[in-house]
Amino acid sequence: MLLLVSQRSATWTPAFQWGCEVAEGPTGLESSLPRPRAGHADPGWELDVTLVLVEDDAGDALLVEEYLADSALNLGLTWCKTLAEAQAVLARTAGPLCVLLDLHLPDVHGLDAVRRVLNSAPDAAIIVLTGLAESEIGLDAVALGAQDYLVKNRVDPETLGRAVRYAVQRKVVERASAALQVSRLRAEENARLELGLLPTPLLRTVPADFSVVSRYEPGRDHALLGGDFYDVVQTADGTVHAVVGDVSGHGAAEAALGVCLRVAWRAAVLTGCVGSDQARLLNEILCAERAGEHVFATYVSLRFDPDRRTLHTVRAGHHGSLIRTPGGIDWYEPDGGMALGLLGPYLPASAWPEAVRAVEPDTAVVSFTDGLFEGRTGPGTRLGETGLLDLAHRHNELAGPEFVHTLVQEVTALAAPAGGLSDDLAVLHLAWEKKS
Repeated sequence: MLLLVSQRSATWTPAFQWGCEVAEGPTGLESSLPRPRAGHADPGWELDVTLVLVEDDAGDALLVEEYLADSALNLGLTWCKTLAEAQAVLARTAGPLCVLLDLHLPDVHGLDAVRRVLNSAPDAAIIVLTGLAESEIGLDAVALGAQDYLVKNRVDPETLGRAVRYAVQRKVVERASAALQVSRLRAEENARLELGLLPTPLLRTVPADFSVVSRYEPGRDHALLGGDFYDVVQTADGTVHAVVGDVSGHGAAEAALGVCLRVAWRAAVLTGCVGSDQARLLNEILCAERAGEHVFATYVSLRFDPDRRTLHTVRAGHHGSLIRTPGGIDWYEPDGGMALGLLGPYLPASAWPEAVRAVEPDTAVVSFTDGLFEGRTGPGTRLGETGLLDLAHRHNELAGPEFVHTLVQEVTALAAPAGGLSDDLAVLHLAWEKKS
């Protein structure tokens, strides 16, 4: 919609010399002006916009209508005599608006006219009409939010048509830019939030006597957080606890549930709830927090005793881990229980048995989610657990950080021809530091 408000000027021809008849519109708020002359419109400049003229002088209004008719625009014109009438028109008009605004009307003067139009129709494009001595106020109007200003005795049909087109396009660009800015700020806020929800290992000894190498890659595009989760906590007695889990699904709700389970796991560890009792507690929490009964989660919880020779494992529907020793790599998958959430919230702790294994000095445990080995490597084929174990054997001589990086890099490269990895991926490489 185009709203035109013109300012009286001695250089403009009075209305009676044009023989213009002004008729009150059916609403009593607006008057009608003749439609543009046929044959003048340029199809290349069709605008889907409502044009409104706010002008208390019939002669000035007629002159604007004549310029509009001689321009390349194919637009009708709604004429309002006061800003109050214009505001009523703006309030009931849907779609794009453009406002040609004079700053001297019976009910408003100066830049306040621009402010009131912007308050009534924030998305309207505004063109201010000024006199020769008022170019400075035209610039002030643009600074306030108008898209352009025109000096009255320098206006012709081409200038008016171009000003309307450009004002409408500038407003479109401004709205798009503002929307992009809001989207960018929201994305930055979400990124900060997601980063804040990723865990920081809680190791008590200084310097740390336990090595943690982590890698986390969400499957969702442009996301920092997925449904996979992990955490590491060392309690006061020196025991190191670790968890790696995977919530079914890949959306934001699954990511939120993963964070919930991770925080619940950490709280359980710090309050002394470990092993099978911990699995029972997490199962009950998942059932209470999930969005639907179809949602479940797998996880593996590890506990490294301070003697450096004992490993406790509880599995809830999760696959095995890699055990790295100087002599080689083994797939370790002890007996476990079902995934969390499959059979309701109230199951006994015995549903998730705890396995205990003696480990050699310099042993590292690599736990991960299925995103590390379920990527496609070709038509109808996946890397699988065996393929992952073969890759790990090739790089067993690497230190923890290099081992994790190389493993993820090769898995990603193998999946690239088939479209890349589509699932979340979390990896933890855990080992006691060598004693000096």
